[in-house]
Amino acid sequence: MSDDHRQGPRGASSGLRAPAIESQLEALGATLGRPLVVLDRTESTNDDARRAAASGAPHGAAFIAEEQTGGRGRGRNQWHSPRGENITLSVVLRPDLEPSAVAPLALAAGVAVAQVVDVALAAPRALLKWPNDVYVDRRKVAGVLVEATTRPGQSPVVVVGVGLNVGTERFPDPLAETATSLALAGASALDRNPIAAGLLATLGDVLAAYQERGLASLSAELAQRNFLRGRHVVVGEVAGLAAEIDGHGRLLLRLEDGEIRPICSGEVSWQ
Repeated sequence: MSDDHRQGPRGASSGLRAPAIESQLEALGATLGRPLVVLDRTESTNDDARRAAASGAPHGAAFIAEEQTGGRGRGRNQWHSPRGENITLSVVLRPDLEPSAVAPLALAAGVAVAQVVDVALAAPRALLKWPNDVYVDRRKVAGVLVEATTRPGQSPVVVVGVGLNVGTERFPDPLAETATSLALAGASALDRNPIAAGLLATLGDVLAAYQERGLASLSAELAQRNFLRGRHVVVGEVAGLAAEIDGHGRLLLRLEDGEIRPICSGEVSWQ
């Protein structure tokens, strides 16, 4: 690890500790995070969670790592997370959902992460960049990755992964132009143990609401936090003005001819 990647003087100095996180989960009445595995080093917490799920891990089982060497985002994107600075966690879900309702879980999880970011910053500053990123001050502070295993006639088994930049104060090129962290955004409390517990507790609350009422339970917050609304965006070969996120989790684009085109998935570039 080069010096450029060390945590700064205001970085998240406290190591991740299972007892500290578990006590916070108990105090918050969290429904996720048990059992909890805190790893010193792993390739991918999502892979750890998927293997555990395949071996019968229960709903709520969570994996958190001090260092993740092969973290990934959507597509082929990789997640930069220096050792001891940020939060990379994954949780096993066994929700009672139709397979078609799995993809919008990324938006629901994004709402939960945004709520935690707002608490850390003591201000409503976090926005959602469809379909799975959380932004502060036009820079990415967190990302969500949802992976599911579905079998005919069975409820899906879902792994929700979250990467949240907490203490990093220097990012390598080209991330230096696009990424931020709670530290860079001005958060004063950077102990990752209560932040991780807050993430798990808030994820549990938001995902329970989603399971009961779908995105309708989050429609107002999705509208309020929609980073892309009003921006000119390109998704694949489709370009237009971003409007709302609909009840199915699709981004609505207004094309030049006035047509409203729902976009189900894809990489987004914006102006």
